Amino acid sequence: MTVTEPANRLQITDEHDRSLRLTAGGVELFRYVYGPWDARLESPRPYFHPLRTLSGRTVSLYRPWDHVWHKGIAWSLPNVGAQNFWGGPTYYRDRGYAQEDNNGSTVHTGFTSIETAVETGQDRVTVGETLDWVASTGDTWFTERRAFAATVDEAQGTWTLAYATAFTNVSGATVPIGSPTTEGRPNAGYGGLFWRGPRSFSGGRVYMDGRTGGDEMMGERGGWLAYAGDHDETGGSSTLVFTDDTPGTGEEPVRWFVRTGVFACVCPAPFFDTVRPVEPGQSLSFRHTVTFADGDTGPGGAESLAKAAAGAAATLPLP
Repeated sequence: MTVTEPANRLQITDEHDRSLRLTAGGVELFRYVYGPWDARLESPRPYFHPLRTLSGRTVSLYRPWDHVWHKGIAWSLPNVGAQNFWGGPTYYRDRGYAQEDNNGSTVHTGFTSIETAVETGQDRVTVGETLDWVASTGDTWFTERRAFAATVDEAQGTWTLAYATAFTNVSGATVPIGSPTTEGRPNAGYGGLFWRGPRSFSGGRVYMDGRTGGDEMMGERGGWLAYAGDHDETGGSSTLVFTDDTPGTGEEPVRWFVRTGVFACVCPAPFFDTVRPVEPGQSLSFRHTVTFADGDTGPGGAESLAKAAAGAAATLPLP
């Protein structure tokens, strides 16, 4: 199945009932692998990889040797009750990381329909999807409604991925969602929409609210965070600007999980230092955007892109 829109040069193709491939002007912007072939140890789940800028520079990493469960951009949660929907070992307060037989899977169950789940409009392609969170025991703990959209802004030379999820507890029991930090490990509050950057992006620049930094930005709160990194081979830089587009609940802005030293990664982390018990039948929802730009935008340019993307995910219809 292929859907095209000549005005914006976007084309999305379903390949082998396993992945969606989006191109713009002949450049592959992403592959969304909804039928992963990963081992259960890696908590199989859909992911975006490779991810590229409009000029074709790759800005994601797949299955790095240090954390083989890191895959481009993926919705991943490490501490979901007794289950791990992140991959690899689970962190425990009393004994640190331990590999258990508790790696669950996030399983694609369908697009809302092949005709309407992928829609085109000017500069935009939208996808709707349903998924099940299947525990290591084989039981379904959550059902998920997911939507994402790609919007190209040729004038700015950028494109934006808007992402929305709503997941509902169908396990019949209360499921607390936390992170290694809520289990006692400092500055390890990862969990949510997680991006792993290329190796060459290590030592990159982090921008927040006019500030530039690195690992010291870990756990900071804010509505947006940007990461600028440098490329091997081709030279030059690229910038990814992340926003938290989740509707306001009166809470403080989200905390950010970000690393630059050992490797490049970013995650708006709603469970960073707070355990959220999800009651039977209760749903949680989150919305984020990621804008991909060629070049190092600097803090001012990143803030402008964040403002331009604000609200893009809030309008996504969940199936």
